[in-house]
Amino acid sequence: MRVLVVQNFDNTGLGQVGAALAEAGADLDVRLPYKGDALPGDATGHDAMVVLGGGQNALDDEEYPYFPALLEVTRDFAGKDRAVLGICLGGQLVARAFGGVNRIGGANEFGWRGVSLTPDAKADPVLSALPETFPIFQWHDDTFELPDDAVRLAGNDVAENQAFRVGRAVYGFQFHFEADRPLVKDWSSSFAPTIAALHPDWAGELESEMARNGPDADAAGLAIARAWVATI
Repeated sequence: MRVLVVQNFDNTGLGQVGAALAEAGADLDVRLPYKGDALPGDATGHDAMVVLGGGQNALDDEEYPYFPALLEVTRDFAGKDRAVLGICLGGQLVARAFGGVNRIGGANEFGWRGVSLTPDAKADPVLSALPETFPIFQWHDDTFELPDDAVRLAGNDVAENQAFRVGRAVYGFQFHFEADRPLVKDWSSSFAPTIAALHPDWAGELESEMARNGPDADAAGLAIARAWVATI
């Protein structure tokens, strides 16, 4: 399988999604459009697409003029019944692509937080095997309303819409299930000044938070990653 990976920000990687894709022997085509890489015009030549997170908001077309083209190619993947995965900013962009309303600000989460599955998740091929509630890493300020034809799969008290599906295999996630403990440690170093300005206690809390939440979160994240790869 050949998978298009759209990276939107420095030091954001595939994490556990990359591990699951490697297990499946996927060929990755990584594009950095925020650095000038061109996006494909349509889904021809790829079996699936992953859209990663970033610090920008999903409506910032002026600073990131490739966003509208990314929305178009997302819809083309869906129209060709090819799997799509959007994480954090990527999930917000997937919601936008199908008519969801983006809400900028007002949904601040950072660190491992609990999410709960909806009844519809019990029959979903990607989420059905997970516990009803589990901790997972979060880092976002924004949220969104679901597209009209989306199936809501998970939420919590900060962001009602934490996961959704459109059609067979187009998924948007607000939470960072790809971020296992090594990736969170990397982010905590790479983005240390940004984190310290907003969460000054994080450096001292990281190890205890990892010990408390990391095993369950990593297990849930890898299960999601593998189940999504199985939809390709």
